[in-house]
Amino acid sequence: MSDTPSPLPPGAQPPPGAAPGIGPLTLNIQYTKDLSFEVPGAPEIFASLREQPRVDIQLDVQARPLQENSGVFEVSLQVRADAKANLNNADQTCFIAELTYCGIFTVSVPPEQVEPVLLVECPRLLFPFARNILADVTRDGGFPPVLLAPIDFVALWQSRRGGDAATTGMVGHA
Repeated sequence: MSDTPSPLPPGAQPPPGAAPGIGPLTLNIQYTKDLSFEVPGAPEIFASLREQPRVDIQLDVQARPLQENSGVFEVSLQVRADAKANLNNADQTCFIAELTYCGIFTVSVPPEQVEPVLLVECPRLLFPFARNILADVTRDGGFPPVLLAPIDFVALWQSRRGGDAATTGMVGHA
């Protein structure tokens, strides 16, 4: 049983025309759209690394409609992990991992709720899978696994609310 709150307020009904038997948010498919792992200083980095690297994480959420007025969207969770360590009195890149993990969602909510559903609820569903992929790829690359801390997608969305559509992660959606 999930403790994730429903994207609809209590007592609210999906809009007319919503497909019967489909809830307000349906995850149709999820997939790795892009995955890159680089170790620019290999193999020397493995011989000289004496400490766990410092990892800088950048995260972005994007959403775009697949067809106008269809209620079907691609939501992408983009994660970049840059790891550096102090080697020979200089910061050296240990690895760079980039992941774009996506889901195709059908959303049946009132128009004013579409943006928070796409930029909060959808990435919340995708996050555990992206977290696992990033941990596996860094571990399999010869480094300690990068374990992403839980992300507050509500705070992330709210911090970006003041910008235009491109900065809020909504592409092609008004």
